[in-house]
Order: sequence, then C-alpha cells, then structure tokens
Amino acid sequence: MDFSFSDDQVMFQEAVRDLLANECPPEVVRAAWENESGRTDGVWTALAEMGVVGMTAPESAGGLGMDETDLVLLLEEAGRAALPEPLLEHTAVGIPTLAEAGGSVAEAWMEQAAAGEATLGAGPEAGYAVGAAACDLVLLIGDQVRAVLVDGASLVEHRSIDWSRRLFEVDGEAVALDADPELAFDRAVGAAAAQCVGVAQHLLDATVEYVAQRYQFGKPVGTYQAVKHHLANTALKIEFARPAARHAAWCIAVGDPDRSRDVSLAKALASEAVDLAARTALQCHGAIGYTFEYDLHLWMKRGWALSAAWGDAAWHRNRIAAALGI
Repeated sequence: MDFSFSDDQVMFQEAVRDLLANECPPEVVRAAWENESGRTDGVWTALAEMGVVGMTAPESAGGLGMDETDLVLLLEEAGRAALPEPLLEHTAVGIPTLAEAGGSVAEAWMEQAAAGEATLGAGPEAGYAVGAAACDLVLLIGDQVRAVLVDGASLVEHRSIDWSRRLFEVDGEAVALDADPELAFDRAVGAAAAQCVGVAQHLLDATVEYVAQRYQFGKPVGTYQAVKHHLANTALKIEFARPAARHAAWCIAVGDPDRSRDVSLAKALASEAVDLAARTALQCHGAIGYTFEYDLHLWMKRGWALSAAWGDAAWHRNRIAAALGI
C-alpha cells in the first residue's frame, strides 16, 4: 500500500507555506497578540482566496470537497507559522461537521463558511471556544454537537497563555445538530495534533539555526555533545509524532474503526513532542529565549496551548488504555 502524499497535495502544502511566509511573518503573529480579536489583517482572506478556508466544504457549496488527508499538511504549516486564525475550528471541525449534519443550520451557513465570509468556531461544551468573539457561529461539542449563534450569546473571556488564542465560555440558545459528537471531537484532536507537529518543527529548526550561530568558548554551542543530544531527542519525538498525526487524518477521512484510539495516539505523541521542543528550544537559546521581545516565545506558548487543547497527553493515554480494555 502507498501512503505517500500526491504531487498535488505536496504542491498545495508548499503554496500555503509560501503564502504564510509572506503574509504571516512573526511581526504579524505578534500584532495578533496585541489587537482585540487575536486575529490578523488579510491572512484569512488570502487563505480563502487560495481555497484553503473552504477546502473541506462540498463543491456544491463552493468548496473543494477535500478531506482530512488533504488538510493535514496545511495544518502542519499553520502550526509552523503560528497562524493566529481558526483553521482548526473552522476548516477542520466546523465545515465538515455542518456538512455531516445537513439541515437548516448547514443551509444557512455552509456557503458563507466555504467562502470565508462567515467564521465558524468550535470548542468542548464543558470548556472554552477559541476566538468565539470573532466568530459568527460556534459549535459546542459534548454529548451532542450544538450550534450557538454568537450574535446574542453571552461570552466570558479567559486569557490564554497564547494571547492570540482568546478563550471564551459561550452561553446562548443552542440548536442540536444531527452530527456524531465523537467524530467532531476526533476531528479537533487530529487537527490539534497536526498543528503541534508544525509548531514543534519550527521550534527545532529555529533552535538548530541559533546554536549554529551562537558562539561560546570559541566555537558554536551546537558543536557541544549535550546540545546535540537535546536536539536529537527532540527530532526523534517529532519524527514519531508526524506519521501518527498523518495516520490519524487518514483514519478520520476513511472512517477507520480504530479512529478514536489512533487519533488519541497522535495527540499524545504530538503533545509530548511540542512540549519537549519548547523546553529544548528555551534551554538551548539561553537567556534570550526568556525575553518577550524575542520571537521564540510566540511558538513556545502556541505549543503549550495546543499541547493541552482538546485533551493533553495524559488524557489521551487514558483514552487509549480504555480503547484497549485496560
């Protein structure tokens, strides 16, 4: 069996990477920390024009009709860029869940969501929805999937460690959707795992570049064995997490019977990988890594936030154990 990505999928990934490099550099991410919405100017529109925002929507609604195996590479790029936009909530969870549910809510919102003209949010019903104040419709996932219209809902903000991920308690009149809540949850978990991989890869790449340039005792600190071992351990964690996240995307797309177990496996590995990448990056950068003015913390804090989002590594290990009957 061939599990490699097609040329078209890789080309789409490269195009998104180039777009984010131009439209979402660190100064744009930093600006999102400082504005009221936690979002950027123009990046969401650029992604919509490329077809990314609505790629999981049916072609009949103006989307590309793609699935999680197409999206997973783009979620990695979103993590790599620390994209402060709701690609996870909107494209990975909101649109496919509405498409699954059908009915009046989907009819009212699908075409606007596919075009990027309306923004969908998502969050666990017992927790917080990221960026809900900047959304039009929020899906709350619990024992059912419920849709809440943001206009008229009560929103209580909670500050996240990542200031571009504004957290909100959402309370309002909800409409129950005819969608599988466990599948919606797994979509969110799988997307978070993919973004964790992207964040971890950026942290590793940035740290390798830094230790190659930072001299101590007359030579680059990256030549010291202890530093090499830290970075090698991080690379190993990422290399285990990446295929797990991509396999999780495949499980969701094809409806694999072990989907929930393997999605949790991916999230546990990805959460641990990004946590190690953040700690290693901070240690290898030394004092400058602690400064707010240096960009490293933008990715560290995004990694810590995503590591805990939709269940941390310990929670997902317990879910795996339950799936194994232990």
